[in-house]
Amino acid sequence: MKVHWFPIMLFIIIAIVVANESISGYQKRKEADKAFAAYIASEPVDTVWRGWNKYQIPVWTDNGKLIWYGHELISNTSYYLGTKGIVAQITNGMNCQNCHLDGGTIPFGNNFGKVYATYPQFRARNNGMQSIYDRVNDCFERSLNGKKMDSTTKEMQAIYAYMKWLGDDVPKGVARGGTSLMKLKYLDRAADPAKGLQVYTANCQSCHGANGEGQLNMDGTGYSYPPLWGKHSYNDGAGLYRLSSFAGFVKNNMPFGTEYHNPKLTDEEAWDVAAFVNSQPRPHKDQSADWKNIVKKPIDFPFGPYIDSFSEHQHKYGPFKPISDAQKTKK
Repeated sequence: MKVHWFPIMLFIIIAIVVANESISGYQKRKEADKAFAAYIASEPVDTVWRGWNKYQIPVWTDNGKLIWYGHELISNTSYYLGTKGIVAQITNGMNCQNCHLDGGTIPFGNNFGKVYATYPQFRARNNGMQSIYDRVNDCFERSLNGKKMDSTTKEMQAIYAYMKWLGDDVPKGVARGGTSLMKLKYLDRAADPAKGLQVYTANCQSCHGANGEGQLNMDGTGYSYPPLWGKHSYNDGAGLYRLSSFAGFVKNNMPFGTEYHNPKLTDEEAWDVAAFVNSQPRPHKDQSADWKNIVKKPIDFPFGPYIDSFSEHQHKYGPFKPISDAQKTKK
C-alpha cells in the first residue's frame, strides 16, 4: 500500500505548532497569574470595620424589635424626637445619621463600631467616666443642640440595644480600623474660609443650600440634607466643630456618595471647606465645664484656656503644626 507522507507530515507539523502555542499560552497565563498574585500581595489589606445591615436585625424576637427601634431612632431621630417629634420634642430636627452615616455603619463615617467595645470610658472633655447613655446625651445636647433624655426611657434603651448589637463581634477594648474619623495631615498654612467657600459652592451647595440651611423632607418633620449652620444645625460644642473632625469626615464621605476608597476632595479642600462651614453662625453651648485638665485639650479646640500662648483664632484655623510642636515640650 502506497503511503502518502506529505499529509501525514503536514499533520505532524501542525500538531507540533499547536502544542508549542498551547505550552506558550499556558506559560504566559501562569506568568500573568503570578504577576497578579504579587500585585494583590503588595496591596494593603482592607481591615476596616463594617456594620451589620439593618435587615439582619432579628425582628422576630422581642430584643430584635427593640434593636430595630434603636435603628429607627438613629436614622429618623427628628420624626421621633425633633421639633415635631411624636415621642418628645428635644432636638433640633437633624438625625443622628446625618453625622453617623447609614445608621452608624460606614467606615470613617463616624460609625458606632467601637462604642460597645470601649464604653464606659474616661473622657477628658467631660472630666470623668462616661457610659454609652452619657455619650448619646452628649450628642443630643451638642450635635442635635437639644436636651438630655433619661436612660430609663424606651428610646434610650433601644439606642443602647442597637449599638450593642452592632458591636457584638468586636472584643472589649478593641477599636477596629475605620471606627474613628480619619486624621488628615496638618496643612502648612491656616485653613482658609474664603477658599472653603469655593469648595462649598462647587460641591456642597446643591444639597445643603446656599445659606447652609439644608433641605427639609416632604412632610417637614426632618431634613433630607441637614443644615450645616444656623439655628437648626449643630452647636459649637459638637465634635464636628473641630476642623480636624470635620475635614476627616468630609474627605471620606462628601460630596454625597463618596466613600473612602475614592475621595473627591483633596486634603486642602477638606480643611478649607471645614474652615468655611465652621466660620458660619450657629448655636452656642456653654462649655465652661469642659476640659478641666487643659493638657488634654485638642489643639484645634477653639475655646481657651490653653497650655500654650497661641490665640483662639489659630487654635481654630491653624496652622496647627507650630501649636503641636510647642505643646510637645510642655507634656
